[in-house]
Amino acid sequence: MSFMTGGLVMLTEMLPKLPPSEKKIAEYLIEHPQESISLTAHELGKRSATSSAAVIRLCKSLNLKGLPDLKLRIAGDLQKKIEHGLRDIEPNESAITIIDKMTSNSIQTIRETAELLNIEELEKAIEKLNKARRIHFFGIGASGIIAHDAQQKFLRIDKTTYAFTDVHMATTLVATATDEDVAIGISFSGETREVSQFLEVAKNKGLSTISLTKYGQSLVSETADIQLYTSATKEPTFRSGATSSRIAQLQVIDILFMCVASSQYDKSVKHLNETRNVVETLRFPSKGRTKVK
Repeated sequence: MSFMTGGLVMLTEMLPKLPPSEKKIAEYLIEHPQESISLTAHELGKRSATSSAAVIRLCKSLNLKGLPDLKLRIAGDLQKKIEHGLRDIEPNESAITIIDKMTSNSIQTIRETAELLNIEELEKAIEKLNKARRIHFFGIGASGIIAHDAQQKFLRIDKTTYAFTDVHMATTLVATATDEDVAIGISFSGETREVSQFLEVAKNKGLSTISLTKYGQSLVSETADIQLYTSATKEPTFRSGATSSRIAQLQVIDILFMCVASSQYDKSVKHLNETRNVVETLRFPSKGRTKVK
């Protein structure tokens, strides 16, 4: 995992989806984090009126390696500064307080997403994208904006990349793809049926599939070979176009892009310079008359 924190975030976000025995343990951990980090699986099961086996199952549900991993993350959470959670705006609120709230919300979302990224899954995704003949991004609504952002980034380092927001167009293209291609489905909720269908078609054609969803089990993530997660923090009521989820998704796309670019550094720098120079000649035509080094 990328950071030894995020245990309480995982527990809180997975709570509604956990079976009864695992839910009891999760609730105990959330309510008694400090004392829980010194308990064994047997002791934790006894304190929560469950069993040590249920404790192990909970860790698996959280995609963690075991109880030590979970306790280490909770211990890390206890060392963090107290956060106020995502704050919604109020009627007729001043610009200065909106700036403060939106900045705070964005920082918290970015931090939680970093905590939830699984390094092993991320490295698998990077390897697939490095070797990909073509990359297919697909998302609907606000997630479609993320798909197009990803496309323009990867195009700049000479990756043949497509981005669609229409499931018919997206599946038509992957229907002619090969096992050298990679399909990435983006859905904050993880329950967008069209994104799941897109990944299913891609998988049946032999493509490597990657999902980008909020943390937790979902229709989309269960369809993909590789699962990447963003912060699952609930959006404020006045969400203004999926503000927090959009920032989290952009963060993961940026991390993927930078990792791929770094792994082929010289080639990436060459292509980035070439694309930057071309764009500059469009903005400033006079530059096109001289050779840009």
